[in-house]
Amino acid sequence: MSVSDEEDGGSLYVLTAVLLTPTQFPAVFGDDFPEACALLGVPATADGYGLVLGQDEEGARWTVVVDDVSLVATAIASWDCGMEYELSPDERTVVASLAGWPLELTVAAPDVPGPHDPEQGADGTGRVPLAPPSARVWGPVQRRLGADQIAREWTDWRERVAEDGGAAAAAHPGLARALREASAYTRQAPPPGRVRSAFAGEDARTVRADGPGWSLVARTGEAAFVLLDEEPGEVLAVPRTAGPGLPEYPGLPQLLAALDRVAIRPA
Repeated sequence: MSVSDEEDGGSLYVLTAVLLTPTQFPAVFGDDFPEACALLGVPATADGYGLVLGQDEEGARWTVVVDDVSLVATAIASWDCGMEYELSPDERTVVASLAGWPLELTVAAPDVPGPHDPEQGADGTGRVPLAPPSARVWGPVQRRLGADQIAREWTDWRERVAEDGGAAAAAHPGLARALREASAYTRQAPPPGRVRSAFAGEDARTVRADGPGWSLVARTGEAAFVLLDEEPGEVLAVPRTAGPGLPEYPGLPQLLAALDRVAIRPA
């Protein structure tokens, strides 16, 4: 934890930070980078932002959007390595201060009142404070979070979902729609962040694509899975070759290679 002094003499007790860039942004915010920025009411700039989550001296939750991405990235990298880092963004880098937290935090600043939302409108926007998504419903946020989980636990999911299960789902209308729209991304570039690619060891890449009502997570040379808004909690394995209901599907290896070519990659 670190402390950032505010211009008016108050303090923000920083608890954590996350990046909001075209290559990396919280899944709770949207299917792509512009959608994520729109949720926070900031322009979708090429460099992106850092999000600093903390509490003020009254214990109220705040999310501060800053444009010093490198500072926030350095802090996150230091914390991930178990090192202390005092994250104190310059007030000139602050783009917006929003009430609430968009993510669930299990920590709190010591010696201040417990975490609570400031009154609606306290941030000057008049909007309801940001809040983590509910775990009791299934929708676009939960679908994207599910895809994130599969990417993190790839080996377990690859073994859990048999490939023949994907063949059985080949004519599923939602799966067919997702693969058709994913294939379209390879011909016409989607909004930034809609398709992302990350290093996955050796010659493999983790490919992630999202669209209206669907998320695809895959590893090149291996397998791919699709989650749908209309299928709560279900994970559909993508067939390796075209079949019934997939007339425009080029086949899994070709699709993943094409998506990887158009994907945005971390610098």
